[in-house]
Formats: sequence, C-alpha cells, structure tokens
Amino acid sequence: MQHAFGQVGFVGLGAMSRLMAARLKAASYSVIAFDPAHDGDAFDGFELTASPAALAKRVDAILVAVPNDAALHQSMIAEGGALDGTRAGQLVVNFSTVSPSASIALAEAAAAKAVAYVEAPMSGSTPEAKDGQLVFLAGGSARAVDAARPMLDVLGRKTTHIGPVGQGAVTKLIVNGVMALGTAALAEGLAYGARAQLDRGMLIDVLSDLILISEHHKRKLTMARVDDYPSQFPGKLMSKDLGLLLDDARERGAPMTSMAAAAQLYAYAAHKYPDEDYASVIRVQEASARG
Repeated sequence: MQHAFGQVGFVGLGAMSRLMAARLKAASYSVIAFDPAHDGDAFDGFELTASPAALAKRVDAILVAVPNDAALHQSMIAEGGALDGTRAGQLVVNFSTVSPSASIALAEAAAAKAVAYVEAPMSGSTPEAKDGQLVFLAGGSARAVDAARPMLDVLGRKTTHIGPVGQGAVTKLIVNGVMALGTAALAEGLAYGARAQLDRGMLIDVLSDLILISEHHKRKLTMARVDDYPSQFPGKLMSKDLGLLLDDARERGAPMTSMAAAAQLYAYAAHKYPDEDYASVIRVQEASARG
C-alpha cells in the first residue's frame, strides 16, 4: 500500500512509541527510529539512526515522542536535532506531552524550514497504543492535521482537531489533570476506608461496580487490589505533566486549587515510586493512613 508519508521516523522509542511504531509497520509504513537511550544499529526490530538529523534526512514524516520540554528542544531544534536534516514538504507530528510554549516553539522552527507541524498529544496508555485505541488531541492547521490523519487513524480510534498549535497541548494537560484527580480521589477513599477498618477487597469491589468510576480508573483499582503498579503511565511523568499544567494555568490566570493539591501528592509519590504507574499514589495514601 502506498502512503503519502510512507517513510516515517520516530524520535524517541519508549514504551508507547514502540507499540505505535509496530502498528505503522504492520500497516505497510517503513519505520526507522532514533533514541538516545539505545546504542547500535537496531532495537526491538527497528533500525536505529545515529542522530535525529540523520533520521530526518531519510524519512517523509518525523514522529516525535519524548518525555519533556528539554528533550523536545534537544532532539528537534538544537544543533544536530531533527530539523537540521529536514527538507521542505516534510511533516512533523509531535506526540509528546509538553508545555504549550514548547510546542509553539517547535511549530515556529518547523515553519522556518517549510516543514508542516502537528501537535498530537494522546489520551490513552500502553493498552490503547497496542490496540490502536488512542485518542489524539491535534493542534495545527487543518491542512497539516489532514495530512497526518492517515497515520493517526492507524494509531488511534479518534482524532479531534482542537484548534491552532498550543490548544492541543492545553487540552492534553487538562485531560491528565482530570485523570490524576480521579485517581487521587480513589487513593484518599481507600485510605479513609483503611482507617475506618473497612474490608479493603469489599470496598474495591463496590467502587469497581459503580458507573461513576471510569474504565481507566477501574484499571487502577485492579492494580490496587494486588498492590502491583506496572508502569502504563509512570508516576514521574504524571508529576511532570501536573507541573506543566500548573505553570501554564498560572500564566493564564486560571485557578487550579484542586489540581495544585493533587500535584503535591503526585510529586511525593513520584519521589517514592518514579517508574511505577502513577496509580502507586494509592499505595502512598494507604501507607500514610496506616501510620
């Protein structure tokens, strides 16, 4: 099958992007990657390039999935970054959860190279990435978003064009904030139940059967039941995202009282269990309740 951007390269090959890359490969895209954490010519079945710039020279579309603003700048804009190897007419799709200002800076740098840019932060974790059920919150021009849609349709179940660059990033931070608050509420409820000497398994059964608990949060209760938090979304990334949310909200004069309180809890949980799923905040709260 011929694709308009059939040669694609991932900058960043973490847990999520490896699953996404595999889906594109299965859909007849040619996929290569760059990841600073992995040396050699290949990793997990994907050819690796020596630098982001070397990757950009070989592909039609550059798909970037990195953990934070600094990594985005270093891998894309700084000397030796992907934009150093681009040519007019290419496409950059940024899946990273970063600040709106970092996304806008990358869009401006891409435009200076006549490269189209779409921010496409996603709602979903590794199970959704594996099954192609991600939801993309796209920011950019309608033309650029339409150019990215064939790839996004392989990777997810829905793409919503939120608006210009920056608005997709804001929407993703809101989504993560709401997700964090829901899990923090479960953590506090289970901790309160422990202090009240409720049967823990019974309480988890009750909560898991209620319509007010989302499917996502029911998954977190399943982790809590066995006190095992495999990293679908690491706690250190949730803490980082809440920091981005609060910083941007402060700049805009938007009060975030509940999310600010939750951010403190997640900062502590990320210190204790940085690489476990962010739902390990439940363990932290229950431990506090037990004294």
